[in-house]
Amino acid sequence: MSRTRFIFSGSGGQGVITAAVILGETAVMYEGLNAVQSQSYGPEARGGAARSEVIISDETINFPKVNSANVLVCLTQQAYNKYSMAIRPGGLIITESHNIKLLKKVDARQIGLPFSETASEKVGMPVTMNICMLGAVVGLTEIVNRDAVLKTIATRVPPDFLAANKKAFQLGLDLVEPYI
Repeated sequence: MSRTRFIFSGSGGQGVITAAVILGETAVMYEGLNAVQSQSYGPEARGGAARSEVIISDETINFPKVNSANVLVCLTQQAYNKYSMAIRPGGLIITESHNIKLLKKVDARQIGLPFSETASEKVGMPVTMNICMLGAVVGLTEIVNRDAVLKTIATRVPPDFLAANKKAFQLGLDLVEPYI
């Protein structure tokens, strides 16, 4: 495995930080891997820029910042415009298909998926978009075990919302089936 670097980006309130935390916790708690997670966001409570980084490795992680990512997730056009050049050549960019116009000049596999629409229409809760996106990330990268992610989600989500989040995670996995 060695080392995989992720950048999750979007706007405040979209849950990119929560998704990154769940991914990092799953790697450490259930997979026996090392992980570091960091985050930054604009001063706005909602709608400002949000970015979270996760590094997962089976070796010691000496530097906790991601300068160039293996996997980049962008949920807004602004995030895509700002971070698309932070992808390693041959990396993977996952975007919210309804919000983002993809650039052709990026040396990466680019996959646009309807996370917002899926969460709204199939789960009935737009706030589960981040967990749907996390399902897609896990499905495409296979960085951690799917069942382990569900265990971590159960520790991070209030019990009343657990079923909806589990459904959103599975829908994210389902979205990427054609790309695997």
